[in-house]
Amino acid sequence: MQKSPLGCARADQPVVGSNRHPRAAGGALAEAPGSFDRTSAVGQPPLRGVRCPPPARNCVRFAARLLRFVAFVCFVSAPLPAADSTRTIVFFGDSVTAGYGLRDPASEAYPALIQERINASRPGWRVVNAGLSGETTAGGLRRVDWILRTPVDLFVLALGANDGLRGINPALSRTNLQQIIERVRARNPKVTMVVAGMEMPTEMGQEFTREFGEIFPAVAKKNGATLIPFLLDGVGGSVELNQGDRIHPNAAGHAVIAETVWKILRPLL
Repeated sequence: MQKSPLGCARADQPVVGSNRHPRAAGGALAEAPGSFDRTSAVGQPPLRGVRCPPPARNCVRFAARLLRFVAFVCFVSAPLPAADSTRTIVFFGDSVTAGYGLRDPASEAYPALIQERINASRPGWRVVNAGLSGETTAGGLRRVDWILRTPVDLFVLALGANDGLRGINPALSRTNLQQIIERVRARNPKVTMVVAGMEMPTEMGQEFTREFGEIFPAVAKKNGATLIPFLLDGVGGSVELNQGDRIHPNAAGHAVIAETVWKILRPLL
């Protein structure tokens, strides 16, 4: 039996959700800031008919002057926008990107290995690992605005595997990926987009497998994005490069993924 690209031998768990592709033979894997109250502001004129004793009035005037002075000092001493030229790469993906099951994902997952290569040969870039285990394209669409609070220069979109393994209609996955790209570009018009491709095993059904595989090159072409043809190239299906679940890459597998990704990213930096 052919193994899945994530290294699993079967995909026969129940399908989750109602968006399953009709010909998919596989199954599921599965602070609000306070407002300033002007009525309580220091320096408010006393109420009519009420006369503050001279010492009290002096205290009020002093407090008002002190506040104005503090505000001025804060203004003139505030740092100017940093001339920091560090740019940001975001890896937006699922459990593979998150480094699920690794001893230390912060140092072993492929985004961390990409950061090591950058530090050695292309300094000036900061890698952000925005991988989330179990994430689908629909979940990514709901989450991406939160990620985009930080400006992004290069965005690697690595979602879709969980959609495929759940048998979700490829048309829906493609729509979600397109909307994610549109949101990223709306916030960061000059961003460089990279789309990481995935594949499904033929046991998911030949038509489904074909339609799923066509998602990523089509989305990349439509948006002028750079394509990583297959994120798990050389890793999917390998016993030596995957963990005991035969789904998630081990540290050695992530090293191979990093090499695959680095070949695509290096010319873009």
